[in-house]
Amino acid sequence: MGVVAIVGRPNVGKSTLFNRLVGKRSAIVEDTPGVTRDRIYGKVEWGGKTFTIVDTGGFLPKTENEIELAVREQIQIALDEANAVLFVCDGREGITSYDIEIANILRSKQVKVLLLVNKCDNPKQDLNAYEFHRLGLGEPHPISALIGRNTGDFLDELIALLPQDESESIDARLKIAIVGRPNVGKSSIANALIGKQRSIVTDIPGTTRDSIDSVIKFHNEDVILIDTAGLRKQSKIRESIEFYSAVRTIKAIERCDVGIVVIDALRGLEEQDKKIINQVDEARKGIIVAVNKWDLIQDKDPKVADSFRKKIYEELPSYYFVPILFVSATKRLRLNKLLETAVEIKEHRSSRITTSELNSIILPELEKFPPPAVRGRDLRINYITQVGIEPPVFAFFCNFPELLPDSYKRFIERIIRRNFGFEGTPISFIFKKKSKKDSKN
Repeated sequence: MGVVAIVGRPNVGKSTLFNRLVGKRSAIVEDTPGVTRDRIYGKVEWGGKTFTIVDTGGFLPKTENEIELAVREQIQIALDEANAVLFVCDGREGITSYDIEIANILRSKQVKVLLLVNKCDNPKQDLNAYEFHRLGLGEPHPISALIGRNTGDFLDELIALLPQDESESIDARLKIAIVGRPNVGKSSIANALIGKQRSIVTDIPGTTRDSIDSVIKFHNEDVILIDTAGLRKQSKIRESIEFYSAVRTIKAIERCDVGIVVIDALRGLEEQDKKIINQVDEARKGIIVAVNKWDLIQDKDPKVADSFRKKIYEELPSYYFVPILFVSATKRLRLNKLLETAVEIKEHRSSRITTSELNSIILPELEKFPPPAVRGRDLRINYITQVGIEPPVFAFFCNFPELLPDSYKRFIERIIRRNFGFEGTPISFIFKKKSKKDSKN
């Protein structure tokens, strides 16, 4: 899966384009320059391909403002990590000195660039795009991010620039991504599992230069560890640390089977930890929460771990199926258990439940507790079958699938997990309209 970065000076419509491509209002869109400061990323599907798109703040090449410097660093990181770049300009204002400077930077990076001239809402305004040939970045694409005009044309060209599916997609070996906030001990866990100093480990957040794949043997099987610790270089600007870590995390999660989300036992579950867990879930990969530095917790009473685990589940009620392990990289505490659990989760992700089992076990339970009537209509699920693995996907055929409430879908998930397990494994549902008579046929 490729990574695409959107860059450009402030207020040219980058966030509007981002929202248009991901199909939802994820980025803040205002007329005030510089509203987008932190990285925002999403998934885009086009022409049968999926890629990750990263929105960035407005690029001001020469600035002394600390926030603008942070934005500039974020964009430099995005350029380094991206397979292609969408350079957005404003067709109404024409070429500015900032556009020229950004174009010079893009040429120096030797990155694949599509030049988009935004705010061309009709064919007459397309004429505004011709002057952008002067930037030397190929054919300008006149578009309107606001109304979606001409966006399909450049998307067709964009997906041709992205890499083909990597060989990892057909690699049967277990691939584990070790992810988390900077300085929670990701590299230390990787090094302890590998048994040697494969990654640089210091107390300074963000010292791992790149994601580093290592192959280890576990029960005579190859396991690939993807270490994804934070920053390429030390930075005084916190936003850039988080940005780099996030981009690296995106790429590692897409390549893995199981994501081990490392949190700091001394700091507990933080908002960024929750976001990373949600990222792994959205990618439909296996999830383990590893509470590192557990050796530094003074109270050795087992009830402390139970209380810690209970608090995490209370803050993440929808992730009740995720195993939580208390580990220590320095003391090598429960590191083998991490690998054992990851192996089990990969098996869960690949498991297939027969249609006869699903219907003989799950349907009777759903008949005991049917979905509530909606708009005077009785809802009934008639037939269940598993249609996919890695991740497991189940199809439910019912009379009014569009009326089935989310609360009942969560109820169904709990029943499936209670009967078939799937620990640490996100599962997906499809609800289709099909009568009971059709199902029998």
